[in-house]
Amino acid sequence: MSRIVDSLPALYRGLLPPFFEREIPAETKATCASCAMCEASCQSAVAPVDGRSRFFRPDTKCCTFHPRLPNYLVGALLSDDDPGMAEGRRRVEAKIAARIGATPQWLKPPAKFELLYSSSRRAFGRSATLRCPYYDAEPGSCTIWPYREAVCSTFFCKYVAGADGRKLWMSIKTFLSLVEIQLSRYALFKLHPEYIHQHRSRGEQESSPLTVDQLDEEAPPKAEYRAMWREWTGREAEYYRACFAEIRGLSAADLERHLGLDGTLEQAILDRLHGAVVSPELPEVLRFNPDATVQWLPDGSVALGAYSEYDAIGLPGEAYALLVEFTGEEPVSGVRRKLREQRQADLDDEVLLVLHRHRVLVSG
Repeated sequence: MSRIVDSLPALYRGLLPPFFEREIPAETKATCASCAMCEASCQSAVAPVDGRSRFFRPDTKCCTFHPRLPNYLVGALLSDDDPGMAEGRRRVEAKIAARIGATPQWLKPPAKFELLYSSSRRAFGRSATLRCPYYDAEPGSCTIWPYREAVCSTFFCKYVAGADGRKLWMSIKTFLSLVEIQLSRYALFKLHPEYIHQHRSRGEQESSPLTVDQLDEEAPPKAEYRAMWREWTGREAEYYRACFAEIRGLSAADLERHLGLDGTLEQAILDRLHGAVVSPELPEVLRFNPDATVQWLPDGSVALGAYSEYDAIGLPGEAYALLVEFTGEEPVSGVRRKLREQRQADLDDEVLLVLHRHRVLVSG
């Protein structure tokens, strides 16, 4: 078990609500150093959904995504003089200097990347074109890892708690995204209020046709860029560091106030989902999921997938004939009794719970 906050940037320790001090199972199935989704190191079955391999490229792993870094995390990275962060600082400084995606609230992906990414979800993990600019392919690691944003902090290719684990981490991502929006807006309010007055400090901007400079990934026109940054033009790195200084001075009570009712509602969701992860209960009635993928392997075993195309369960082939007996028409106890009497076989509660968490078996 590990604390939730231990999976997040250190900046948030002491700032996030007490919920984040709770423990959850460590995501040991998602092995980033030796990518669990690369063919050479994959130890579990990966069932194709449409006949195509789901393995990731070893020179991209799951880092086929361009994060949107809030101003204060950019500033935290630029303020870190650790030699181990030199490459990350260099890459971020280069993006700021290029003026592409550099705004007072975010260091964002180029508009062209966002368009490609939204249109290429099936290429996730397998396209060098979508490789993150902060990913160093040679060692296979992230150059800004201590300052990663909500998506990168909460994504795992496989979850120990299956679908329940994914729901929890997705909700943690939603909460952290709210934190990023509100804290970046707070820093704006303190340092660059004109940007807020222009109604530009929102979480997402509506999509619009790409301009010529966006299509060619060139800096925006100088007048447009100066109108956005005003007196901070040419001092962007200084501005980002100042944002970090503003956020570093906040308390947990300050953050709670900034999150308001939205934060309260999201915490209520997290409380409920946390219980399903740490104290799972086996439903009284189960049925085999008709939408589960079934792939027979050469050795006679079977790979079953349901909640995720990246996470399948391998079972002996004989087990499949037992699973289809779970039709949802009688309690689990009755099905198990019938299996023992008629087939001299059984699936115990622990196995059934794993199958349910992976949604191979669903509540009746």
